[in-house]
Amino acid sequence: MRLPPPLPLLGGLLLLQGVWRPLRGDLVFIPPVIRMSGPAVSASLVGGTENVTVSLALVQDKMGLSPVPDCGVQDNETGDWSLTVTPSVVRPENSLEVTVRLKRSLQSCFSNETDSFSESPCVVQTLVVSAARNSSCLAHLLIQVEIYANSSLGHNASENVTVIPNQVYQPLGPCPCNLTAGACDVRCCCDQECSSNLTALFRDSCFPGVFGGDVNPPFDQLCSVQTAHGVPDWFPFLCVQLDNSPFLGLFYLGSISSGQRASPEVYLHADLKDFSDFGYKQGDPVMTAEKEYFTIPQVSLAGRCLRNAPVAFLQNFDVQCVTELDAYQEQDGAANVKVKNGAVGGIVTPKVIYEEATDLDKFITNTETLLSHGPAPRNVNVEEHYIFRWNNNTISEINVRIIRAEVNAQQKGIMTQRFTVKFLSYNSVNEKESSGNPGYQLGKPVRALSTNQTSNATTLHLWQSAGRGLCTSATFKPVLFGENALSGCLLEVAMNENCAQLRENAVELLDSLIPATHVAMRGNSDYNDLSDGWLEIIRADAPDTGADSPNSSANGVCLDVPAQLSVRILFSDAGAVEGITQQEILGVETRFSSVNWPFQCGLTCEDGAGFFPLSASVQFIKIPAQLPRPRTRFQINFTEYDCNRNEVCWPQLLYPLTQDYQGEPYPQCVAKGFLLLTFFVLAVVLSNPCTRTRKARNSATI
Repeated sequence: MRLPPPLPLLGGLLLLQGVWRPLRGDLVFIPPVIRMSGPAVSASLVGGTENVTVSLALVQDKMGLSPVPDCGVQDNETGDWSLTVTPSVVRPENSLEVTVRLKRSLQSCFSNETDSFSESPCVVQTLVVSAARNSSCLAHLLIQVEIYANSSLGHNASENVTVIPNQVYQPLGPCPCNLTAGACDVRCCCDQECSSNLTALFRDSCFPGVFGGDVNPPFDQLCSVQTAHGVPDWFPFLCVQLDNSPFLGLFYLGSISSGQRASPEVYLHADLKDFSDFGYKQGDPVMTAEKEYFTIPQVSLAGRCLRNAPVAFLQNFDVQCVTELDAYQEQDGAANVKVKNGAVGGIVTPKVIYEEATDLDKFITNTETLLSHGPAPRNVNVEEHYIFRWNNNTISEINVRIIRAEVNAQQKGIMTQRFTVKFLSYNSVNEKESSGNPGYQLGKPVRALSTNQTSNATTLHLWQSAGRGLCTSATFKPVLFGENALSGCLLEVAMNENCAQLRENAVELLDSLIPATHVAMRGNSDYNDLSDGWLEIIRADAPDTGADSPNSSANGVCLDVPAQLSVRILFSDAGAVEGITQQEILGVETRFSSVNWPFQCGLTCEDGAGFFPLSASVQFIKIPAQLPRPRTRFQINFTEYDCNRNEVCWPQLLYPLTQDYQGEPYPQCVAKGFLLLTFFVLAVVLSNPCTRTRKARNSATI
């Protein structure tokens, strides 16, 4: 059932009229000809649309002739179609939107599921929409209707589960545009559910690329593709033999996800490899007597708290985990765990000491008021501090200090927990551990010493705010070597406090971060010997906490209030031990920055309190061990070989073979270079250069 021959001729005439009429300002349908494959189509009637009537008629061809319909007369045989005319949104004064819609359902085309895949179209008709004024025809719209029953525009999709193919052998989606199961998707030429007649309607407008079904396009470097084209002689040695298309699942075995919520726990393999009987190495997980990991909550790279993270040998950490108090569940205590010490049959039992928390506001925030009568209170661990004593590759002792807090069993809020792990040598008297031997290690605390009898500082500090971020409730964290850091807190200022008192309090809080007078040059400097590489801290621009100026307090503005402490640490490379670069500190400088701070009290200044922000920053600056060689006059004037001023850098042409390349050992780079040179010589020999030269000379002689 195809369209009769006269209709394409009529459509061509209408198309030619639709091209020239808008140029003259006449009434015209845009587009003048439509091929309809769905239940509804729309067109625009442009021109002088005042007092224009639009009618719909069914074209009946008799004896191969297509009669011209009468304008303004509705055909009796258009009962299955509806005509809607609405003003256009863009230009409603001279444009109308004409919509023709099929009123009956396509479900009547088939009686069972098998008929829904029929090769013959369901509806084949020709409609003409006419626009007339005073019974005078002005424009026509020809609609060629050919609708199939299994079209995705009029067929409900099946609810059956789609079978996912094995991605190892075939692409997951060989036809990505096939979006409807059991129906033909328009413009999807790879859809196997589309018949040949239906595909012919949109064959010229198929979806291109991967979405249209070209999921495994060949690329130029593939050996099978280049065999049919002219390629250089060396191409067979460098072409790709394996089709490693990214659309094939060679890297992933497809499976159906269960849809369960991801657990924040660390995945531990069922078959754990335990080598602790032969001694621990740095980074090995600490094992228990039950051949399981000894776990302590830690923070992952994504910022999530992992409750069952294994402890690594000789790796310290200090982390905080935030959890909901009502969802918190206490885990098994460390007192019931037996840890393998690293020798055959050796067991270490942790020694646990419990302490009670004095200030719950440091650990629990956003609490809710509860009724006085309820279940018995419960204890929660807010801090856990582990100290491992090590001797060579074994663990000799484990000391645990747990700080507990008593809360209501139904209390709600946000609890901040702190977990620390520190590995100390078995013969160390106190917790003044070394930060390297001899140079500093990245991530180790910067060692400090105070010559004043009033302070026993061992390191430099930064703030670690908690709760409301006040300086009075903030704790300290050590300054780690090689890590730039920034911290801060809020100083509570009373309304009746003068500026001199504010400056004094700010200086006192900022000085509490640097209580030491000297800093260790090396990571193993002796605390009992001041001459063993201890550098005095340079304190520049000490703030003045003297009396106020007469106008400062009256205006409500405090001048020159210390607000920031900047610590700059200079370090450099100082040789190597067993091939490992050793770094040492050359100097430490502290500097204060002051601001003018106005007291902010809103609309009315009552006996309230303001907040003055304080901040501290630490910056590590690396100084080269040797000054760079000055550039020669040739390097200054002749910039062709300067890689910093030109896009092409000739000195780096053989960069892997130079001493500047540190990615691999130099002998290995030289060996690889000779191997590539061998391949190049082999390719030149196999390309028959002598034969080509002889042919060129013969052709030149002729």
